[in-house]
Amino acid sequence: MKTSYYVAIEGCIGVGKTSLAKLLSERLAAKLILEKFEDNPFLPDFYQSPERYAFQTQLFFLLSRYRQQLDLQQTDLFHKCIVSDYIFAKDRLFATLNLNEKEISLYDNVASLLEKNITFPNLVIFLQSNTERLMENIRKRGRNYEKQMDWKYIDSLNQVYNEYFFRYDKSPLMIINTNNIDFVNNKNDLEEILTFIRKPIQGVKYFNPVKSL
Repeated sequence: MKTSYYVAIEGCIGVGKTSLAKLLSERLAAKLILEKFEDNPFLPDFYQSPERYAFQTQLFFLLSRYRQQLDLQQTDLFHKCIVSDYIFAKDRLFATLNLNEKEISLYDNVASLLEKNITFPNLVIFLQSNTERLMENIRKRGRNYEKQMDWKYIDSLNQVYNEYFFRYDKSPLMIINTNNIDFVNNKNDLEEILTFIRKPIQGVKYFNPVKSL
């Protein structure tokens, strides 16, 4: 039986999902589940040659995330809350952007079988940002395989995320505009998010903070 309250954080590359997940897990004494993107051996090749390595990259992510999601269904006696930096549907968002027609057809067949065993989060936090801010964050963190990240690709991915969460109805959803905040370096910004999260959320809630001073 699942007893933990499950919070999942999502958003485009560079928006701060993992950073916020780590901060929330510390403050909420929650079990932290992080996407193991660095374990994907195809990812560096994908950024060098997307068309050649897209399918291998997506399939590896799909199966890796599926194994992690199954682990979430096990009762955790030591944590009342679980915080993750992704949702299972994330992989499909990337697949729709990266795969060709034949590849996405095969991918959908596999993903549809796996999705039947997935538990949806009790709360999803979607971090929004404009593409310029995303590119700035990507440059700052300086991952080698992201150095050649294309603005158009990030912008297209950003649009895919916004469209998906505009229609999202699988669980309560909190949408945070991150353009004017820095929850990593500004404690006040983090406290505002925590205060907002602790309030009961049903349907969709929007958090659009003013620019930090």
